[in-house]
This record gives sequence, structure tokens and C-alpha cells, in this order.
Amino acid sequence: MSKIGFIGLGIMGRPMAGHLLDAGHEVTTVERRKPLSQELADKGARVVASPKAVAEVSDIVITIVPDTPDVEAVLFGENGVVEGLKPGTLVIDMSSIAPLATQEFAKRIQDAGGEYVDAPVSGGEGGAINAALTIMVGGTKEGFERALPLFELMGKTITHIGGHGDGQTCKVANQIVVALTIEAVSEGLLFASKAGADVSKVRESLLGGLAQSKILEVHGERMINRTFDPGFKVQLHQKDLNLALEGARSLDLSLPGTANAQQLFQACAAHGGEEWDHSGMLKALEALANHEVSR
Repeated sequence: MSKIGFIGLGIMGRPMAGHLLDAGHEVTTVERRKPLSQELADKGARVVASPKAVAEVSDIVITIVPDTPDVEAVLFGENGVVEGLKPGTLVIDMSSIAPLATQEFAKRIQDAGGEYVDAPVSGGEGGAINAALTIMVGGTKEGFERALPLFELMGKTITHIGGHGDGQTCKVANQIVVALTIEAVSEGLLFASKAGADVSKVRESLLGGLAQSKILEVHGERMINRTFDPGFKVQLHQKDLNLALEGARSLDLSLPGTANAQQLFQACAAHGGEEWDHSGMLKALEALANHEVSR
């Protein structure tokens, strides 16, 4: 069993760490403003004072935090992971951050004697709870093979995309597709509702045809039931689409659908919806239509 440091016990990280503990691994995390959940404490998770202290007692360090600056602070800030890094330590970043920054972080960890793998995830809270995440991996073949047994405890679809940063590139592409599909499902259900059709039956029918998707299945139900408590927050999807649009500018690439989806998320934020589930994009379209989708 491995000694694992796990930094980032949010909506996704908490159940992911729980799966590692269930498999018998030792898990150490860092003190936060919120106390360690009773569930993880009961499973044996330990708490230390800093990321440096986490690295000092770990053979593998996993991070899953909100944004690129957060990863940089955890790894390289004062009392960061790199200060406690032991030779050969595997650092796995499962956050969703900028691909170019990821390449820089990988080099700095390698220069300090460690191994680095970027492994962002998709699947939301449900995927994390059910150990059914999609994990998109960038790094060396050796790093991937070391990390794979842990990934298999947290996910179902695990793909080694390529070198450092390629996992993050794949995640940006994923977030583009997810955002545009949420927009498509929102517009379809809004159209059906405004036209007077039973949206539950419309969704049921669409699930049997070419329009079928996981978004229609999961988020379509959220939209109809109006359950917008976050599995993945609007503000985090905004961050991911910023990465997509910044990358597109550097590549001389036009992503008009992505830009439009970002504007709809911004409209949600303007109405106090930064903490909504990203399926709450529907609310921005409802405001434009002056019509609310309901059963």
C-alpha cells in the first residue's frame, strides 16, 4: 500500500480520497479552514500543517484544486510540496489547469527529483462518488504506469493522452464539448416547453435517438426538476472556458460556440449564479426567453 498525500478535498476530491482509503492506502492531507470530514477521519486520513509536510510523509502526492495559481501555490509556494519532496516522489495533479503552465510545473518537479503526471478528470460529483471518472493523463510512460493502479480506484475510462500537458489539453476539449452540449440541451428543452410540449416526455424520446447524451440524461433531468445544487460549479466551468479561449487566441483559432457558452455562464454569474451547477446555464436562456422550463 502507498503513502499518499491528497490536497484538495472539495466536491470531487473528498470521495476520490475516500476510495484510496477504502483500498487500504495511507492518506495524508493538509489543514484547511474546514475540519476534515468525519467520514475521511473515520477511514484513517491524517492531517498535517502544510503541503511541505504532506510531501515529507508521502511517496505520491495528488492535488485537485480550483485553478492554475492554486496548483502553483500548493506545489511551489511557501511550505509547498517541492520543499518536502523526496527523490522519486510521484506528483499527480488532477486539477483542471492551463496546459502550458502544466508543462512548466512538470519540469520544475522533475528538476527537484520527482515525477509529474497531469490527470484532470471528468464525470462530476457522481463520477467521483461512484469511482467512475474519466481520467485524461499526460506524462511519461513510467509516470502513467506508476499512477495507473490509483486511477483504477477512482475512474473507469483512463487514457494516456501523451506528454506533459496533453492531459490538460484533453480536459479543455472536454469542457468545450460539455458546455456546448449543456447549451444545446437547454435550448432544446426551452423550445419544447415554450411550444407547450411535455418536456419530460420530450427528454425521454430524445434519449432514444441521435440526440442522446450523458448531458441530456443527467443535466436534462436537473433542468426539468430545477435541482441546481452544484455537482460542478458555473464558476469552475467559466475558468475552464477561459483556458480554452486563451489557448485559441495563442493558436489563431476561432471558437465561436465556446465564446457564446462563456457569455451565458457570465450571465448566470451576473445573476448570482456562480455557485450553481453548470446545468444552470438554462436559467440564462430562460431569462432571455421570459419563460421557465418546468414539468
